[in-house]
Amino acid sequence: MKETSKKEKTWFYKWFLNNQVTVVLLNIFVIFLVIYLFSKISFVFNPINQILGITMPPVILALVLYYLINPLINVLEDKFHVNRVISITFVFIIIFALLVWGIMSLIPFIQNQIDSLVQNWPQYWDALNKSLQNMFKDPKLHVFRENLVNSNAKISKNFEQAVNKILPQTFSGISSAVSTVTNIVIIILTAPFILFFMLKDKNKFKESVVSFVPTRLKKSTDEMLTEMSQSLSSYITGQLTVAFWVAVMFFVGYLIIGQRYALVLGISAGILNLIPYVGSTLALIPSLIIGAFISPSMFIKVIIVFAVEQTIETRVISPIIVGNKMQMHPVTTILVLLVSAGMFGLFGMIAGIPVFAILKIICTRVFRWVKRNSHWYDEEELGSPVDDDSEEVTNDSEKIHQ
Repeated sequence: MKETSKKEKTWFYKWFLNNQVTVVLLNIFVIFLVIYLFSKISFVFNPINQILGITMPPVILALVLYYLINPLINVLEDKFHVNRVISITFVFIIIFALLVWGIMSLIPFIQNQIDSLVQNWPQYWDALNKSLQNMFKDPKLHVFRENLVNSNAKISKNFEQAVNKILPQTFSGISSAVSTVTNIVIIILTAPFILFFMLKDKNKFKESVVSFVPTRLKKSTDEMLTEMSQSLSSYITGQLTVAFWVAVMFFVGYLIIGQRYALVLGISAGILNLIPYVGSTLALIPSLIIGAFISPSMFIKVIIVFAVEQTIETRVISPIIVGNKMQMHPVTTILVLLVSAGMFGLFGMIAGIPVFAILKIICTRVFRWVKRNSHWYDEEELGSPVDDDSEEVTNDSEKIHQ
């Protein structure tokens, strides 16, 4: 029987049928074949894409608000024993009151600053160009001066072309503008209802998802969903909290140095801070241009405010609030930002890291399952059978001696 079994194991069996590399390559081929077939029948999924395009924006907005409000609801329910529905209603009333106050008091002031900034921005830009050209008047720097003039001309030309394209389409695109505004209103009105039931039902969504999973995978699926929820919660609450304090620090700093449009520049800095690493720097550019137009000393003061803000943010606020909960290396974060920004633009820069964190959790779980159920990572082969036998002999001799 042994001789026949050896004869059956031919080179074809060894290199193709019983070869792990071959199996992996076949699986990869099947995956790409399935992707190719799905790409050929993509029209079948157009209704699904439309449904997701309609339903996902309010769900995403409700999900972000859920991770911000749910900790407060849990505190009111667990520590103060307030009924969950009552605590949710109370928090909703407070948020609605704050929104009304903001619309009545802050919005007009912000609008006035934005209007003034838009009107005066050409003057700031021209003043910056003139000051830079004066700096490069030296004949030795004529190359830099020519590059500056050419770049400014290109920027002005592109801006004029964009305006010329937008203006003729303004009246023709009224219907699309109305539909966009309608979609925004629907999202704003729908999200609170979704948020209310998300807060009220708490863990029912996770339980319903786990109920469809096979019994032997229920525990691991529940753990994976919990880990994903904790990761999203840490990132969303951390980023929004840091963005809020960044806006406050810039606003206070600009008020102290007497910078114009302090509120608008502070709010824009907080919003752009949602883009990791580069957000605050992008928000600094308009402030530097305005400061350079006012005076050289204001330009230096803006840089000082930025340096102080960055020191407080990186040394105090971010370590306390965010820390390293995402467990991502800085190089990985930068690469994720580059890829997500190149593929999906600004939205990709904001959502790239949490999406990568979710994919990382899923891939890690899948890898653990493969490692546990395959023979590629068996540690038995690492041990020497001679050592194992010698250990057994030693143990037996010790027992005999005892």
